[in-house]
Amino acid sequence: MLLQQPDIEAHPAGRTCRTHCPYCSLQCGMTLASAESGGWTVGARDFPTNRGGLCQKGWTSTELLAHPDRLTTPLVRDRRSEPFRRASWDEAMTRIAEAIGRTQQRYGPDGVGMFGGGGLTNEKAYALGKFARVALRTSQIDYNGRFCMSSAAAASIKAFGADRGLPFPLADIAGAATVLLVGSNLAETMPPVMQHFQEQKDRGGSLIVVDPRATPTSAASTLHLQLTPGTDSALANGLLNIAIKEGYVDQAFIAERTIDFKIVRRIAAFYWPSRVERMTGVPERQLYQAAKLLGKAPTAMILTARGPEQQSNGVNNVLSFINLALALGKVGKPHCGYGCLTGQGNGQGGREHGQKADQLPGYRKLDNAEHRRHIAQVWGVSDQDLPNPGQSAYEMLDAMGQEGGVRALLVFGSNLAVSAPRAAHVEQRLKDLDFLAVSDFFLSETAELADVVLPTAQWAEEEGTMTNLEGRVILRERAVQPPSGVRTDLEILADLAGRLGYGRYFPPEPAAVFEELRRASAGGVADYAGVTYQRIRDNNGLFWPCPAEDHPGTPRMFLDRFATADGRARFHAIRFQPPAEEPDDDYPLYLTTGRIMSQYQSGTQTRRVAALRESAPEAFVQIHPSMARTYGIGEGDAVRLRTRRGEATLIARLTPSIRMDTLFAPFHFAGSGRANLLTNPALDPVSRMPEFKVCAVRIEKGNS
Repeated sequence: MLLQQPDIEAHPAGRTCRTHCPYCSLQCGMTLASAESGGWTVGARDFPTNRGGLCQKGWTSTELLAHPDRLTTPLVRDRRSEPFRRASWDEAMTRIAEAIGRTQQRYGPDGVGMFGGGGLTNEKAYALGKFARVALRTSQIDYNGRFCMSSAAAASIKAFGADRGLPFPLADIAGAATVLLVGSNLAETMPPVMQHFQEQKDRGGSLIVVDPRATPTSAASTLHLQLTPGTDSALANGLLNIAIKEGYVDQAFIAERTIDFKIVRRIAAFYWPSRVERMTGVPERQLYQAAKLLGKAPTAMILTARGPEQQSNGVNNVLSFINLALALGKVGKPHCGYGCLTGQGNGQGGREHGQKADQLPGYRKLDNAEHRRHIAQVWGVSDQDLPNPGQSAYEMLDAMGQEGGVRALLVFGSNLAVSAPRAAHVEQRLKDLDFLAVSDFFLSETAELADVVLPTAQWAEEEGTMTNLEGRVILRERAVQPPSGVRTDLEILADLAGRLGYGRYFPPEPAAVFEELRRASAGGVADYAGVTYQRIRDNNGLFWPCPAEDHPGTPRMFLDRFATADGRARFHAIRFQPPAEEPDDDYPLYLTTGRIMSQYQSGTQTRRVAALRESAPEAFVQIHPSMARTYGIGEGDAVRLRTRRGEATLIARLTPSIRMDTLFAPFHFAGSGRANLLTNPALDPVSRMPEFKVCAVRIEKGNS
């Protein structure tokens, strides 16, 4: 009815295009080849991150380009109670422009907000941030990367002075004698990356996995530390305690390249192994084994992911592991270092160029006068006209439609109704808005709530750069024109800016936007000044910082100095604090959430691919068989999970791989199976990251 089969532009059979997978931050290289049928097939490409490998999501990614659910015309409705109807672009854009004007006239510039995504290209992330500050003059902009990488980013900035997910190439993992992997199931979420860990193992290396679940990744490890959810910093402090006692600490490195170790040493003394065993559930002998593997290794890495980061103490959790890496002298050296395994496709670049509420391009800060002047000069506006930092993602969502909150919201590349914590509350806040516009290529659960929906181009239909988890800037080449009636997000922003009187500031061409991004980022922490599209093509990408066109890029950071004013890394005194919510008599179990192999993020794309849907068709919860017997629950039973935020209905999957006190639910599903109906919006005080990974829950058999 509202949707129709996209009219894909014809292309000659046999044509090929080198590009990248549209999903996670690994940004696997791939080759698209056109078929006589008019479609595209995915072929292998020997790119450094994936070395020709792809997961099931990558191999099936082209199925979405001509999917029957594809949006190909703007949709509008005159009242929320009425169904959508097709509209012209002029009508849809006029409605948005009028809503912006009406809202800002009544509520001021901050009455309008923007919400972006970690899957948008660097060009689009940059344009969104600029549009908010120049065309709307609003402080109210943030993005879903706040829900993913913000804790690790804040911790890295505190410790090292800069945040680049991995400050070294993935290939360096193979040269690490020991790797400590905290809170990540890479074998399912990023399967091609396991080649690097297999090479590390083949060279005699050890892998330590920290996870409340036994996963395919832990099955490939030397040692699995199955900790109690939310006790990450206690574990890190316990390992540091043993490292100090056993003489594994690198005193020369600490003296030459760090500050503030003494206070961390005093705190570590309180985390003796037997105490840490009681706090974390990890046996004392395993603590000693892990500390020895790290401490005696000539080279070692500590990698964190969403497990320790998506908590109300996420920044401190990460800092505690950074403390351990620094104390061992395993940072700023070849085949050593701390790194964050960024999740979303452009989670790294998306947090560098202005989508965050407090940020300007190049990882500059809105509250820094020098930074404001530089960006204002590039943009051709007065620095006095730039707004101050706004609210973080959940805080902005929580206040929507309320007194003093955003009243009109523009959403690009995010599905908040599924991905936000306390999802039912956020869904209600979306309904409370006076106006909601969503740009997407499918009618997501968030788009279904909108007043205007704009059909946008997909990954293979537009050109643009991404920055993968290594800090490698790569280029997605356009393989095919978008369907008739579909625009790119840059074209949408340029049109809307013109209607608001700011058209001269917003070119619709990605190359033109990137040239401006280069100038804006010049001299910043994330310096792209020397990166060009052609250099990316010629070099399989370039690592930032890359300050000039004759600069080779920086594959390995911190080898000579850290990005702090004095060049030294900072230790931070971290004492364990429990999560915001722990089990009690009413909610006696832990709930943790995460990804599975066959789905991605909110599932807007992957739930529409037949092979992926067949592999993981419905929402489920993992429960230990012994705990299941306590509740009379059998394999495949419908169960209801309840927390203080809401309830969800899922299918029970019994597995001995999970702790008896813990349940696990993937967050990819919509409807009554949404895991984020249950999760806790308690925020980290620094990163403003919600506590997705830990909350108290009870489970009941049946769905009544």
